Amino acid sequence: MIRSAGFLAWTVLLFVQVSSASAIEKAELNRTELQLASVNAAVAYADADELLYDKNADRPVPIASITKLMTALVVMKSGEPLTEWLEFRERHIPAPANAYTRIRVRSELRRADVLRIALMSSENFAAYTLARHHPGGYNAFVEAMNVQARELGMTNTTFVDPTGLSAENRSTAADLVRLVRAASEYPQIREYSTTRYFTGRFRQPRYRLAFGNTNALVHRDSWGVGVSKTGYLSEAGRCLVMLAEIDGRPVVTVLLDSLGTRSPMGDAGRIKRWLTTGAGGSVAAAAKAYERKKNAAYASSDSTSVSVN
Repeated sequence: MIRSAGFLAWTVLLFVQVSSASAIEKAELNRTELQLASVNAAVAYADADELLYDKNADRPVPIASITKLMTALVVMKSGEPLTEWLEFRERHIPAPANAYTRIRVRSELRRADVLRIALMSSENFAAYTLARHHPGGYNAFVEAMNVQARELGMTNTTFVDPTGLSAENRSTAADLVRLVRAASEYPQIREYSTTRYFTGRFRQPRYRLAFGNTNALVHRDSWGVGVSKTGYLSEAGRCLVMLAEIDGRPVVTVLLDSLGTRSPMGDAGRIKRWLTTGAGGSVAAAAKAYERKKNAAYASSDSTSVSVN
């Protein structure tokens, strides 16, 4: 697979030769050992094509604000200046779900910072505003998201809005591994998505707003997080995708549809332990019950779709 110079440089920077004593090198990882609370998941080295672990990795499901990682990729590929001031315009279409925001309509912020708060703080009005200012407008932006998905080989992915507020934004864990790899090629996406805290300085009128990262793991130096995005909708559950250094290698983790705000963090910890020691850990009974319920719902939805078609 061809990688860009930026991605390769970052991978080389992270990659450290693992000694023969490493748990990864000593024995083949046992996939059955890894227990995750997330209903759908995928784990892969960033510099290799195959999945190290998959759990319903080819099942298309709602992805909530993980969508914003594709929004960021389209913004970067557009080549529009990051220094340009963008106006936060009143929505021309209703938001698909609750879209509370502290940002004032008609105020302005530079595109770079609009992108930053969309990624790090999952600001929905920011993601919407990026699409409104795309060449060709909002609809052209959404189309560009789908074109980019096809170019990346994300064959089970569909986008209908740039925020992730619509449950019709659907993808698979395997497809999202491809998205994380592509997004990691851009230093700006790596920086903006892992910014811990940020103060946005708006103008017309002039005011400030403080933002924090929605992924607690970016605050821990031991994780070496290089790309991060969280997401939540009732239809999607708790979601997390990230690129992090584990045992000296960049690892892509995709966790979709978890129960509770802490479940993706717990899963990330279990994956890290599995990759470094081979031990997969265990999950709570409530998470297992949630998984059974969601798998039954997915199966019912699939069978209904088949009968209709």
